[in-house]
Amino acid sequence: MGMGDKAKHGAEEAMGKVKQGVGKATGDESLEAEGHADEMKADAKQVGDEMKDAGERVKDVFTDRD
Repeated sequence: MGMGDKAKHGAEEAMGKVKQGVGKATGDESLEAEGHADEMKADAKQVGDEMKDAGERVKDVFTDRD
């Protein structure tokens, strides 16, 4: 998994947290909910990144055995 994707997903998570905070501070429940949704999407992408990395590590272990 490229570091660019990981950084992008981390930035998306951070922006979601910012939206949540601004929404909460201003009483804008819609913005707060949008921020939460953005954060959850970024978290899911990060889990996908981790699964791909784990799959590559497993593949490397088995290809190194030959």
